[in-house]
Amino acid sequence: MHYLQALIATLGLIPKITLSFGVPITAQGLGIMLCGTILGAKRGALAVLLFLLLVAIGLPLLSGGRGGLGLFFSTTGGFLIGWPVSAFVTGLIVEKWRSASIAIVATIASIIGGIIVMYAFGIVGMAIVLEKTLLESATLMTVFIPGDIIKTIIAGLLTSAIAKSRPASLLSRS
Repeated sequence: MHYLQALIATLGLIPKITLSFGVPITAQGLGIMLCGTILGAKRGALAVLLFLLLVAIGLPLLSGGRGGLGLFFSTTGGFLIGWPVSAFVTGLIVEKWRSASIAIVATIASIIGGIIVMYAFGIVGMAIVLEKTLLESATLMTVFIPGDIIKTIIAGLLTSAIAKSRPASLLSRS
């Protein structure tokens, strides 16, 4: 298991807070953002896909010790399906945008990939499972925005720290 996959699993150990509509607040989205900002588009997406394969076969790697194929058909299913796309988009932005500091680029890339893209998948998945409109599902998501903004800032700062301390480890910029 790659260290970022292990980080995603480790972030799942932070106790989740499950909201009344079935979607938990977890720290694992930060790991998805970091897969993109550190590994880049292709490597980041592939790392997340491998992680999700392990979840699908039943390893309890998601927050609260959850795992199994059924999670992909639950209220969180849209988010899980969106994770590799989120990592890809985040990584692609970091790879292509080189005119600003890595901290700013990684933070903005995490907002676009780790929030906007991930929410797009999650909202559609929730609408289907909960039999709600897209607007109703999007409204449910507003509670996640403050925490996710904090995760994007942390992703930007960690990516910047890695770029300074171990530049060769930042595969998104190699």
